[in-house]
Amino acid sequence: MKKKLMLYGFLCLLMTLMPLIPARMFSAEQPVSDENPEEITETASESPSEPEVYHVLDTDSGEILEVPVREYLIGAVGAEMPVTFEPEALKAQAVAAHTYAERQKELADRRPELKGADFSDDASQYQAFYTKEELQKLYADKFQQNYQKLEEAVDSVLHEILLYQDEPIIAAFHAMSGGKTESAKNVWGSEIAYLQSVDSSADKTAPQFEQTVSYTAEQVRDMLSASREGLFLGTDTAHWFGEAECSEAGTVLQIPVGTSIFTGQELRTIFGLRSAVFQVRYEDKNFIFTTYGYGHDVGMSQYGANVMAQNGADYREILAYYYPETELKTVS
Repeated sequence: MKKKLMLYGFLCLLMTLMPLIPARMFSAEQPVSDENPEEITETASESPSEPEVYHVLDTDSGEILEVPVREYLIGAVGAEMPVTFEPEALKAQAVAAHTYAERQKELADRRPELKGADFSDDASQYQAFYTKEELQKLYADKFQQNYQKLEEAVDSVLHEILLYQDEPIIAAFHAMSGGKTESAKNVWGSEIAYLQSVDSSADKTAPQFEQTVSYTAEQVRDMLSASREGLFLGTDTAHWFGEAECSEAGTVLQIPVGTSIFTGQELRTIFGLRSAVFQVRYEDKNFIFTTYGYGHDVGMSQYGANVMAQNGADYREILAYYYPETELKTVS
């Protein structure tokens, strides 16, 4: 956790220079967006209710923390979105965070590794969360004003979550899309009515929207061979990668690699790419991957939400746009 906090502190310094960069653009993306495909079609058996506390497994100490819902949402929004973003974007993030927590709470008993907790603070597996003390270290001399901004955003939507057919939705979100968000079907293989592709062209104006990463041919061979047994690439290095099949949103659905076929999501994991919206070329004995956007591309684009807020949209309009067919519900 402390390492994550140091990294996030560095990111917040960058925010002062480029205030529109999504909070976790350079770190592991939101696990909300990477729920296991098996869970995507799961539904809860009971109507959602507001618990007094959430039980959060602290991955550093192994202790289960009892965190009041309000405090948890403040810590989740502070961990997942830059406090420099517009208030209406922060509100949208708060609703998404609350909805995510409610859904995960209902699925928690299926995960013995949680040891009775609702979820953990492991950002690689669950929604990120910072305690008030961690936020105080993060914001330093700006703690009071930043924490107050988070409080105001959370308090204004504290009892609201998103439902679809009376169930808390999979409130997936990501830093920025490749210009269009992606459907859950193209990323996780399951059709979800409210996780469809929508235009998010504003993302193309985000800082570091387009990024490149380069690997030598030897590195590529080793990384691919380690991930796929029996893979044969051949001697014509320039043609190891064939022509990619892409979705309308630009996600690489599949691409021939040597004698095998890989999905864009697989290659994203193998090569540590920022998104599965990418192109690859061979140049000067190196493979160069150019990625667009950051994240899995499903659900709400945080950067897109912020631009919508700058243009006058409120959090309800943002949520309705990125999660169509859902209902914003007040819970007790």
